[in-house]
Amino acid sequence: MRQVVLDIETTGLNYKEGHKIIEIACLELSNYLPTGKTYQTFVNPQKESSIAAKEKHGISDDFLRDKKLFNEVVPDFLEFIKDSPIVAHNGIAFDIPFLNYELKFNKLNVITNQIIDTLILARKLFPGSPANLDALCRRFDIDLSLRKKHGALIDAKLLAKVYLELKGGQQPNLILESKEKKGEKEEVKIIKKEILKDRKFVLSSEEEEKHKDFIKNIKSPIWNLYN
Repeated sequence: MRQVVLDIETTGLNYKEGHKIIEIACLELSNYLPTGKTYQTFVNPQKESSIAAKEKHGISDDFLRDKKLFNEVVPDFLEFIKDSPIVAHNGIAFDIPFLNYELKFNKLNVITNQIIDTLILARKLFPGSPANLDALCRRFDIDLSLRKKHGALIDAKLLAKVYLELKGGQQPNLILESKEKKGEKEEVKIIKKEILKDRKFVLSSEEEEKHKDFIKNIKSPIWNLYN
C-alpha cells in the first residue's frame, strides 16, 4: 500500500491573504514504512514572507529569489504523489487548500487524492492533549534534535514516524511477512499473530484444603458481615 507524507512551508498562514508556498516536500511510504524515496523543492513565491513565517521556517527571501516558480515545479510534484493517499498534519485545513489554490491559480486540476489528516487522528486518540507535531514527537519519544526550524522535508520525516505510531507502532497490522526464494520462484508466507485461548486453572484438593486452613486463621473477615 503506497501513501505519501506531505508538508509545505509558506510565506504566511492564509492563502486568501495572498500568501504563497515556498517549499514542498513528500516522502513515500509502503505499508506505513518509508521507502527512502522523497521529493523536495523550494519555490520562488514572488513575495516576501511574513515576519512570523520567517521566525518559523528561517528561509530568507533572498534565498528564494532564484528558485523555480510553482508552475515550473508542479509537474514533478504531481508525478511523485500520483493518486496515492496523502498523509499531512492539519492537511485538510492548511496544506491541501494552499496547494489547490496554487493549482487553480495556474489553471491546473486540484488535488482529489484521499487525505489522511494526522491532526484529526491524534485528537481522536488523545482528546484534550496537545496534538501539534512537536507534542506528538515528544509523546512517542521521537528525536526532535534536527528540528531547529520548521522545514518541509524534516517535518515530513518526523510526521512519517508519528503516523506509524498513530497506526499502532512498528507492526500496525500485526502481520509478519517472510520471503523464501526457491530457484526462480518466490514463496510468500503470511504469519499472523497467534491469539492464545483462555487457560483454565484448577486447584488440587491439597491446595483447596490449605486455602480453607488459611481462611480459618483470619480474624473477623469482612465477608462474614454479609452472611
